[in-house]
Amino acid sequence: MDLSAINWGAILGGFGLFMFGIKFMGDGLKAVAGDALRDYINKATSNRFSALLVGIVLTMIMQSSSATSAITIGFVRAGLMTFDQAAGIILGATIGTTFTSFLISVNIDRYAMFIIFAGAMLICFGKKPRSVYNGNVILGFALIFFGMSSMGDALAALKEMPSFSAFALQMSDNALLSMFTGVGLTALVQSSAATIGVVQKLYQAGAVTFRAALPFMFGANIGTTMTGVLAAIGGTTAGKRTAALHTVLNIISTVLGMILLSPYASFVQMVAGRMNPMMQIAMANIIFKTLTTLLALPFITQLVALVRRIIPGDEAPSEEVNIDEMDEEITNVLPSAALLASRRAIDKMIVLIRENAEAVGALLANQGGLAEKEPIDRREMNINKCDQKITDYLIRLSVKPNLTHRNINSVRLQLDVVKNFERVGDLIMNLAEFYSEVHEKGEAFTEQAHKDLTDMYDRFMEMYDLSAEIFTTKDIDQYRHLQDLEDEIDALELKYRDTHFSRMAFKQCTSPVAESVYCDVLGTMERMGDHCCNIAKAVITRNTSDISDDELVAG
Repeated sequence: MDLSAINWGAILGGFGLFMFGIKFMGDGLKAVAGDALRDYINKATSNRFSALLVGIVLTMIMQSSSATSAITIGFVRAGLMTFDQAAGIILGATIGTTFTSFLISVNIDRYAMFIIFAGAMLICFGKKPRSVYNGNVILGFALIFFGMSSMGDALAALKEMPSFSAFALQMSDNALLSMFTGVGLTALVQSSAATIGVVQKLYQAGAVTFRAALPFMFGANIGTTMTGVLAAIGGTTAGKRTAALHTVLNIISTVLGMILLSPYASFVQMVAGRMNPMMQIAMANIIFKTLTTLLALPFITQLVALVRRIIPGDEAPSEEVNIDEMDEEITNVLPSAALLASRRAIDKMIVLIRENAEAVGALLANQGGLAEKEPIDRREMNINKCDQKITDYLIRLSVKPNLTHRNINSVRLQLDVVKNFERVGDLIMNLAEFYSEVHEKGEAFTEQAHKDLTDMYDRFMEMYDLSAEIFTTKDIDQYRHLQDLEDEIDALELKYRDTHFSRMAFKQCTSPVAESVYCDVLGTMERMGDHCCNIAKAVITRNTSDISDDELVAG
């Protein structure tokens, strides 16, 4: 038998369906879990044991330790999780990824088509989004088995090929060759579950021996770290350390497995030798990863210290803002205290937005790029989170039966204020995008344009500080001064537009991107000033609106 006799269509198509099933099922589970999953991750990583459980559950949902690693690195890069918190999740991901190999070993291939039918019906005829997401989970689950079944029969033919038999024999005699094959294949397909699934089918078909299959499985343990490494490239020090920790842990466990290969193979055969071949590989995977994870857990502090030595540097502090003073029980007992708690949370959000405003001003002055924009992005994530939590809290408070008329007005005012501040934060991010776009292209604003933008932004910063102060003092004189500043910034926008058009007419603008976005930047700054006025107007006149005059006209 030669290569042309192998049904490569069944092998590749089955493998594709298997990979698609893992992703489709994971995406469906993520959609079903929704934001609750993200909040749970944030709350449940206070100690390493709970973080370990989070890693297990998250990986079972994601169907990929690589995805869990990438998500964890994303949390760390965003400043929402510390490196120490991430360590427990990375450990848990190692155990959670064994769930897929266990699923594959359960012989329900004969029911796959019926399960596909059930999932497809939910997707096609489900009227609610949750029904469709559940259909995605069911269909993805079935495609895992259907893909493996399609691939299995074709893979069985490989054992009849002399060249493959010789390679399989080499892997049996040379454990390092088998291990590196597993590393390469997993790094290529970005999924250890897929690699181990192939090994399960090959072993079931008799194409490889159990002793050759184990190093292949160990190698997949290293190859799966590639996703995390890629996710950490160009990121923060803590993000790089998280990827390095995942890699170090998996290398250590693989080396341990290779050293104890013979006794471990004998142990698994003794425990699971009567099970079907695919279940034997699944049990080998589960036992190996569970034991190595539990062995590593007591030494996680030392491993974290080792990684910090490997990748030196300072970690950016977590920028998570604590607004837990907004206690749900207070809303039932004392609404005025609940309003004070929400007010304190708004004050923290105002400070975050002010920090981003300063950073964006520096971005313009220093011509920063993506690296300088990253902390701005992190703060924006926290600003949005604060906005959502404060708004939800105030809405729940607004329906309480024990509110006075004054309480109701205060709730409405705070809702309006927080929404206007959040809109200012969004517009600040728009400026960051404009500046980054210009600087990443290697361009710059003309000297006069840069001076005009700086002048206008300084007026906005004064307006922002005034609006925040008026929110506290309710000072009418400050409100009048703010209105004067708004008139000035409106006039400046028109003036600077005209001078920009003159520069364009005389061909003085040599940077196409900067020339294109200049008027957008002016308009954005002017709208930011409008929202500052909206905040002060709501406080002084109780006439609430989170829409600027320009946006109202445009709508």
